[in-house]
Amino acid sequence: MHKTAASPLALMYAALIVYASLYPFSDWRDQGMEPLAFLLAALPRYWTGFDVAINLAGYAPLGSMLALSALRTDRTRYSLWFPVVLAAMLSLSMESLQSYLPARVSSREDWGLNMAGAWMGAVMTVFLEKMGAIDRWSRFRARWFVAQSRGGLVLLATWPMALLFPAAVPFGLGQVFERIEEALATLLVDSPFLEWLPVRDIELQPLVPGAELLCVLLGVLIPCLLGFCVIQSPRARVIFVPFCVGVGMLASSLSAALSWGPAHAWAWLDLPTQWGAGAALALALVLARAPWRASAALVLLSLGVYLSLLNQAPEGAYFAQTLQAWEQGRFIRFHGLAQWLGWLWPFATLVYVLMRIWQPEPRN
Repeated sequence: MHKTAASPLALMYAALIVYASLYPFSDWRDQGMEPLAFLLAALPRYWTGFDVAINLAGYAPLGSMLALSALRTDRTRYSLWFPVVLAAMLSLSMESLQSYLPARVSSREDWGLNMAGAWMGAVMTVFLEKMGAIDRWSRFRARWFVAQSRGGLVLLATWPMALLFPAAVPFGLGQVFERIEEALATLLVDSPFLEWLPVRDIELQPLVPGAELLCVLLGVLIPCLLGFCVIQSPRARVIFVPFCVGVGMLASSLSAALSWGPAHAWAWLDLPTQWGAGAALALALVLARAPWRASAALVLLSLGVYLSLLNQAPEGAYFAQTLQAWEQGRFIRFHGLAQWLGWLWPFATLVYVLMRIWQPEPRN
């Protein structure tokens, strides 16, 4: 039986689906309808291609990861029906709970499309397995990555997804201080504990161009260094670096296209961002021969500087307006899937790298 990154990825993705389905988690109340009444409701008057696509696409990765987990753990007979049953149960639970949220609408069609999306993902994975793609991936993983690479691969796989949520600074993940401060103040209002909340002497100040460039540089460099912690040979690392940077830039462009329209897909790529990304690419190639423990130490150092700089800057009024399209508009289903990854990815990387440093030297 093989250890596979598909299992933790599926669990993480299911948790994010729960968040996205029940957002905004407010105004819970009984609206006088049975939780399963939507199953017998009339057909919707308005239905768009976007609704169909997002419901199919939202559950397809879950079905794919569950099928891959079954295949990798020698439970082949479960690889098709188990993902669909689990996705059906999860989606039915979410649609039922949405009947208690005025801001959300339960839908039989959403439930059916979610199941169809999970089935499509599972079928695609089983097809790829029959074509030999899973075995080729296993050989590729054994050749490229160290044995204890599962956690690192999960983080590398989720990095592009984290970049889909708009960031105040390109590649700026983990900017949570201002929101935590506001959330705590709201939570403690009208309580004696509010006085215990630390108060800043000065307001957060926008990043100067040099600091923004450094944030971009570190935001691109950190996933490259994380890859060095699990990739074995310098040659493989040299191939990995431009691939990693390219995927990050494409994810950032997709985020911009979703936020502002396809015509503005590259509007975020200003001069400081170009210099920062270029410097990160060059520096990562120079560090490709560094021992993995040295790479891990550089990840920790980079994360410390990166998070410190980002969280000393405000999100900004223009950035807040950008988020409205995601938090209140048509991207509400994407909201939880990408936002929490964007917030937590650097901290999860910090924990993972610390755990890797405490482990013995990796062997194949």
